[in-house]
Amino acid sequence: MGLQIKEIISVAENILRESGDADYKVDAEMLLSHAIKYDPQKIFMNWAKEVDDDHAEIFFAMVQKRAEGTPTQYLTNEQDFKGRRFYVDENVLIPRPETELLTDEVSAYLKDNKSAKTALDLGTGSGVIAISLAKKFPSLKLTASDISEGALAVAERNASRIGVKGQIRFTRSDVFDGFKTGFTGSKWDLIVSNPPYIRTSVLPTLQREIYEHEPITALDGGEDGLDFYRRIIDGAPTFLRKTGAVFFEIGYDQAHDVTTLFRENGNYVRVAVTPDIAGHDRVISARMK
Repeated sequence: MGLQIKEIISVAENILRESGDADYKVDAEMLLSHAIKYDPQKIFMNWAKEVDDDHAEIFFAMVQKRAEGTPTQYLTNEQDFKGRRFYVDENVLIPRPETELLTDEVSAYLKDNKSAKTALDLGTGSGVIAISLAKKFPSLKLTASDISEGALAVAERNASRIGVKGQIRFTRSDVFDGFKTGFTGSKWDLIVSNPPYIRTSVLPTLQREIYEHEPITALDGGEDGLDFYRRIIDGAPTFLRKTGAVFFEIGYDQAHDVTTLFRENGNYVRVAVTPDIAGHDRVISARMK
């Protein structure tokens, strides 16, 4: 005789709470929903339903991994972004709500600049930025690049899942390096990136879920956290049309430094910073001079 949902949830919550999981209630429900293939809302409607031994074993194996630090999203292989469910695994960063603001700012730009028809997403990861833009702007042609073959595989999988694969060209590249030799493509109207921006010295202080499980190469921005901003800002004029623009996600304390990089480069004007819902600087953009 199996345990009821309410009983199995209670046991899991205790395990996760004792492990230090601040979101133990939500995580327990999400993991059970995934293990027994229930919509999360159905969990509450079926408190008395029994969970058979096989599914309980699968569930508690996931709970144990979560208690040891594996993010829930890597256990369920899912994360919501802009109202859509994306596949994620340890090849890619888990998409954050802050990145939704970056997508919103780019969307606003595209609405106001209807002549912009092409975009490059540098360091695409799971593909959430390029795919969200493709879904919202069916005529937009995108290139999504990443240095990681594993990340590109995840991004292509998500593009197929969400039905926009035909709009996006996926290319392996370390920033612009993959486009330099023999580059014959048209210049892009827009470059967008959520690059690695954590200072190398800060990485070991991050939550274990991040430092031990998410790809470090997608987090490490170098000694001052600005390595990729420098490379993209310096390289973008070669690949942007004269009316083009660059959009970045930034760390909460990086607006001044990235603004300085844009201005010192000399090829950009109209540098603008947008705060997130918490009031932290989160998105920065600039137009070609």
